[in-house]
Amino acid sequence: MELRHRALQVLCLADPEQKAAAALELFAQAATLSIADTPPATPTDPDALPGRPERPELLRHTQVARRSPATPEGRAILIHAIAHIEFNAINLALDAVWRFDGMPRDYYLDWMRVAAEEAKHFRLLRDHLRSQGHDYGDFPAHQGLWTMCEKTRHDVLARMALVPRTLEARGLDATPQIQAKLRQVGTPDALAAVAILDVILHDEVGHVAIGNHWYRWLCERAGENPETLYGTLVQKYEAPRLKPPFNESARRSAGFSDAELRWLQQA
Repeated sequence: MELRHRALQVLCLADPEQKAAAALELFAQAATLSIADTPPATPTDPDALPGRPERPELLRHTQVARRSPATPEGRAILIHAIAHIEFNAINLALDAVWRFDGMPRDYYLDWMRVAAEEAKHFRLLRDHLRSQGHDYGDFPAHQGLWTMCEKTRHDVLARMALVPRTLEARGLDATPQIQAKLRQVGTPDALAAVAILDVILHDEVGHVAIGNHWYRWLCERAGENPETLYGTLVQKYEAPRLKPPFNESARRSAGFSDAELRWLQQA
């Protein structure tokens, strides 16, 4: 079995539990697998990439309702939204494995590890939802993460700049704020969700660090300044401008420089 071909197969799986299990299994085998120099053929069915279940219903970001975490349903909707992000993050990591040629072996193994950890996060959140009488797919969700994945499908440098270190890095900023609201609620299910988010935040620092590492590696290979190029890529690909407050300690742990943090504050 070859890693990139199998990563594409897992990406095309529609059942969330099958996808999560397959991602974890593939990562467990990844170190022993060969890695092809060229990608497998892109599926002819455009709806197969990525594979996803019939539910949840996908809406525009502005159409997805928000609820206060003060109510049980509001907390379920919040956890469902995060579970959807983690499900998409499995797809994003697998796409980074199969799609891009010419990267070192460690690149493919890094993103396979990310896919497995995102699968673990998704399972934790889905189990929590089920413990509250809900499941993944019960509420509408949005597809913003995958939209940027499609925009950057021909440019690995832009992908590293705008998915892990832009969209996924938003989680470093948002998670402590979500945890604070859940702690204020103080119910057993809210505090259980806080503990799950602790696990996710710890791992996501590492995922953003991987994105930062390969972004800088690619910039060096291309002879580009990573700090000045980033603003150009944000504009070219119409990436969202991030808003404060920023989790500066987590971002520093993930490899952001002081200059990059200053740019965020001024953007």
